[in-house]
Amino acid sequence: MFTGIIEATGNIRDVEDLESTRRFRVEAPGLVAELRHGDSVAVDGACLTVVELDGDRFGVDVIGTTLERTIAGTYGEGSRVNLERALGAAQRIDGHLVQGHIDGVGHLMRYIMEGEFWLLDFRLPREVAALTVEHGSIAVNGVSLTVSEDLGDDVFRIGVIPYTKEHTNLGGLAEGSVVNVEGDLIGKYVGKVLAETALRSPTDPAQLKPRKTI
Repeated sequence: MFTGIIEATGNIRDVEDLESTRRFRVEAPGLVAELRHGDSVAVDGACLTVVELDGDRFGVDVIGTTLERTIAGTYGEGSRVNLERALGAAQRIDGHLVQGHIDGVGHLMRYIMEGEFWLLDFRLPREVAALTVEHGSIAVNGVSLTVSEDLGDDVFRIGVIPYTKEHTNLGGLAEGSVVNVEGDLIGKYVGKVLAETALRSPTDPAQLKPRKTI
């Protein structure tokens, strides 16, 4: 489990195709000293396992499903990625509950400078848009953000403050950029319960049985 509060950014320094996986080696001097083999790290929001430690770099293996479902397949030498270690049981949750399970890829439609703030309009996958509400939470490249506005047609506006723009890879986005998105965890459970309830509920009034009285 993660919080969407980015601890550091790193740079992809090596991409190696193995027999059934692809290994990425991430240069992250400020974070590697805190890592151990087997630790979970969110790389642009995707929960990955540390399989290698070498100097100021750590390695993670990514399987085909993750390469297809996330932006990991676009990584190359020098790609900047957001990093967060898994949440400890005694730590504060400063962002929101993030599983590190990417739901799909979003597309940056436009960005607008609004004084010191940066407004980003993302088109989200339908399954993520269905869970997203104004003033709710969403994780974009692993960053916990608040949805400012529902613009319709699965497009949502998100405001980014200067600190976030500077300390994450969101500052390097341009129109057309793709990002990892994870919908709100609470929204997923609520949506599941409502869908199951709708399937079980009779639609024909004749099927409704009167409640017994004593």
